[in-house]
Order: sequence, then C-alpha cells, then structure tokens
Amino acid sequence: MRIEDLDVSFSIYGDKLRVVKGANLRVLPGKVTALVGESGSGKSIISQSIMGILPTPAQATGRILFTDPLNGETTDVLQLPRDSIEMRQLRGARMANIFQEPMTSLSPLHTVGNQIGEALRIHNPGISRTEQREKTEEMLGLVGFQNPHRTFDMYSFELSGGMRQRAMIAMALICNPALLIADEPTTALDVTIQAQILGLLRNLQQKFNMAMLLITHDLGVVANMADEVVVIYHGEIMEAGPVDAIFRQPQHRYLKALMSAVPHFDMKPGERLKSLRDVPVNLGTFSGKKKLAKTNGNAPPQVLLTVRNLTKTYISKGGGFFGKAGTKFRAVDDVGFDIRRGECLGLVGESGCGKTTVSKILMRAITADSGSVTFEDGDGKIDVLAVKGDELMELRTKIQMVFQDPVSSLSPRMTIRNILSEPLEIHEHGNSGERKEKVKGLMQAIGLDQHYLSRYPHSFSGGQRQRIGIARALALGPKLLILDEPVSALDVSVQAQILNLLKDLQKELGLTYLFISHNLAVVDYMADRIAVMARGRIVEIAPREIILRDPVHPYTRSLLAAVPFPDLDRPLDFSALNAEGPAAKQSWGPHFAEDKGGDLAYADLGGGHFVRARRGADVQELRTW
Repeated sequence: MRIEDLDVSFSIYGDKLRVVKGANLRVLPGKVTALVGESGSGKSIISQSIMGILPTPAQATGRILFTDPLNGETTDVLQLPRDSIEMRQLRGARMANIFQEPMTSLSPLHTVGNQIGEALRIHNPGISRTEQREKTEEMLGLVGFQNPHRTFDMYSFELSGGMRQRAMIAMALICNPALLIADEPTTALDVTIQAQILGLLRNLQQKFNMAMLLITHDLGVVANMADEVVVIYHGEIMEAGPVDAIFRQPQHRYLKALMSAVPHFDMKPGERLKSLRDVPVNLGTFSGKKKLAKTNGNAPPQVLLTVRNLTKTYISKGGGFFGKAGTKFRAVDDVGFDIRRGECLGLVGESGCGKTTVSKILMRAITADSGSVTFEDGDGKIDVLAVKGDELMELRTKIQMVFQDPVSSLSPRMTIRNILSEPLEIHEHGNSGERKEKVKGLMQAIGLDQHYLSRYPHSFSGGQRQRIGIARALALGPKLLILDEPVSALDVSVQAQILNLLKDLQKELGLTYLFISHNLAVVDYMADRIAVMARGRIVEIAPREIILRDPVHPYTRSLLAAVPFPDLDRPLDFSALNAEGPAAKQSWGPHFAEDKGGDLAYADLGGGHFVRARRGADVQELRTW
C-alpha cells in the first residue's frame, strides 16, 4: 500500500482545519511500518482514511493505493464511496483494523464467537453455520485461547483486557486480510500482556505474510516490531526510513526530543526526562518545603504509613457468568510495607494483582477484612482502618489520591474553578476570598493559566486534565499522595511533563508518594523503593537500584524480561515469554512457589532487599536460582 500526498481537513464554522498535511508513506507486503507520534498528530485519521471510515465533516485528497496480492489489482481507496460495494468488499476482508480500546469496540450483548463469525459470514455469504464456528474456533486457538470452544460462547465482559485484545485480533484476521492496521493495540495493557500481544501479532503477521501498519507512541514497541518507521507531528511527516537508521541516526529534532522523553533503566541518579514542552511550575503560595511537625521537641517519625497483614476477600453472590455462588477470591493477601516520609514507594504488578485494591483500602474507599494501617505524621498515630466521623474527615485531608483516568475522574458539569475549590469547601478551609486565592495558586503550581478556570474539563488535553487532577489532590495540603497509574493513558511526551511535575512538587513541598504502575521504566524514574505484587501478595521489595538490576524472585525477573526497550540492541525475547504469564506460580520453582502446605516468609537479602521465599531457604541459593 502507498499513501501519496494525503491531505485531510475538517470544516469548522466555515474554515478548514488541516489535520493531515501532504502525508507520504508506504507499507510493504510482509513488512511492518510503524507510524509514530503524539495524540492529535493525525495517526488515527490516516488509518480511518485507509479504511474509508472518516467522519462526515472530513475531506480527504491525494491517493491511497492498495494493491491486493491475490489478483494484483491496485485500487485508489479515496476514490471509492465509503458505503459502496467495492469498499465493503475491501474493508474487513482485505483490509482490517484492530482498534485501541477493545472494551468499547466489542459488543457486550453478543458472544465473542458471534462477533468474530459475523465478519466471516458477511464476506462469505455461502458459509454454513457449522463451518463458520469451526473457522472461528480455529482462529481463537491461533490467537492464544486455551479453550476456543468455551470462549466462542463467552461475552466480552467475561474476558480480561489482554483476552479482549486477542479476540479483536481474531476478528481482524478471520478473513485473512492482506493489510492489518493495528491502532495502539497495547496501550492500555500490562507490560507482560503487551509482550504476549506483540509476540502474537508478529507471529501471525509472518504466518499470513501480511503488511502491517502499526500505530503507536511507544518507541519500545517500535524497536521490537517495525521494519520501517514514519514519524508524524501535527499532521506532517517529519522523518521516515528503516528502523535501524531511525534509532541509530535520528535526524529531525522532534524525533530526538521524543526519544529523550522516554524513561529508561540506564538513567543516572538525578537525571531528568527531557519534555518536549516544559511545564512552568510556579509554586507561589506553596513555595518552600512544608515544615515538618515536631512532637515534644523530637523529630517527626521517619515512617509515615505502616501497613501490616492487610487482607481483602471478595465473595461471588450469584453464579451465572462469574462462577458459583459463594466462590471466594482473595484480592489482597497478607500485604505489609512501610512508606517513609518524603520518599516515593513504587507498587508494581499486573492488572488484577491487588494494587488498586490496596490503594482503596488506604483511602477507606473499601473496608479490609483484617490487618492494620497506621498513619503517623507527628501529630500522633492514626488507625486508618478504625477512624470515624470528624477524625476520618481530618485524615482525608492528609491522604489524597490522583486517579488513572483524568477524563472520568473530573466532573464534566463543573468548571475547573469549581473542581479545585470543592475540596476546600467540603473541608471548610478558609473563606470565599481565601479559596479563590488558593485555587489561583494551584493553577500556578501545575503550570496552567488562570484564564482556564472558567473552562470545563473537555476543553483540555489528557495531560492538562491530569495536571488538574494533581492540583485537586494538592488543594488540602496532604502529606501522602497515592498515584494510581497517573500516566498510563498519556503520550510519552506528556508523560514526561507529568513525571517531572510530580518530582518538582515532591521536592518543593516535601510530599510522600505511593506510586502505582505497571510501567517499570516509569517506576524506576520516580521511586526510591519498589514493591512487586503478584496475586494479592508482595513477593519482593527493595531499593529501586537493587530490584531492577539484581532481581531475585522469578516473577520480578519475568516482568523485567517483558519490558520492550527503545533500543535495537536489546530486543524482546518473545520465545522466553511464559504463555500463562509471570504470575503462574508453577513456573516459580521450589523456593518461591506456594503449595497447600507452603510455608513462605520474607528472606532478608541485605540492604533493605526482602523476597518472599521458602522459610529457612539459603540466601545464596535464592540469588542463584
């Protein structure tokens, strides 16, 4: 496929807004071309142009030449009406798309098999129902489902994020297309699931000899998947070429800046990410570190939060899709850790391991079954799990949370002024004039202009909305911030802005962070110590320079092995990835695996490094396992 002088514009109030400006690129048969750029750069508009699904106000000019290897015919897709028979014969059959968010792309009312089989039925009208099921189950097996027959009759909400993405891949490939467009196929996935999906896509692409257009902003994914790379910025192609030349000899300053914005494990202590657009941080009324409280003339305690033996069990009430009634699932199982004053503790693990459940327990959003959480900021110890009434309200001014999704965590019906002043009003901080000044100070602290206060959240980009979420969390002057995947939904360049902002705020305000993420490179950049969580338990905890460079637990090693580096000399070993995932305890070995009579404890490896292993196991054996 070749794209020549593609120009896409939208008519807005009589004017034309050009979102793609004279784009030229190619996708060779059997090869992967990566289209790289930030959100809003025009990547998805190009993919929609290829598939003939541009929004109605859009106008496209140029040529999109698709050559079908089956008959050698070349078609200019832009010349075909979007609902014509010719376009429908190409779309879904010869050209297929994997969309970014599988949950919203799959119907919750139809079974997985029904949705996958629909494409096969539309493009092969004479196929029998039995043959349709056989081919669908065969494709489900190819994309990694262990029991395709059972999966065929399941619904999308019964599948995990990784499994839903596999179902989307099966739907795209069911008609053996010649061109596959993968639009951010792994953005919302864990590092381990991402590695599995990337390995699957690469194997299937080679098996079917497909051309693939891979749309992404993750340079680690590009380095491990692409044959050619096209870099786009504000609708214009900045640089294009073979992957080797792009990574080893980047020419355009935008590409160089993009590479400098990616956190990596080789960063030196104190080294900052180079954001494409720096956020001017002016702490104003927040300037200077907060004075640490003292009790009886003594320095405040070093440990701000102490968590011990935390457990939380969920019980299924109704059978049906979710199993038999009364089935128990232990989401948090004997979790314990300390968070020291002024540090950032990173909590990492796959989706479903219990990270967010722990954070909700700390915030008193859900109730723990057992365990203890003690908060001590110098004004006396607080039993977090027991406080009620006014004491609980006071505690919530000291512990605040920044949520993963800045869109759903901000009310669309409230202006930014109302969003930032709401916590001050609820907790009766100051009078009206003082609150207005505090809100202005918050806007300065996150680098946003005060003129934005009358706007609504939909007027802002993802990074700006996340900064507003951070400002709201800072409004009450908390001692501890819980950051639940605060940058997972952001571009790499915006991610660098937010991470640098969080580091600046921590330094200037003396904040303490619990940073929850599945991105190990991000955690390495932010955290002082890292706790690794698997199946509800912390399996390893250590200072970041130890745990990410000399891990001991097999689960931690598996997580690190699945990280795609933006480095051609450090490719992912897809063959070494465990198909059942790193949390499969049977692959952990005798020193770490739990059986029904297992007796595990935390072994002290020195230097603050602890690993959950068989009680009495020799430390040297654990290191060499």
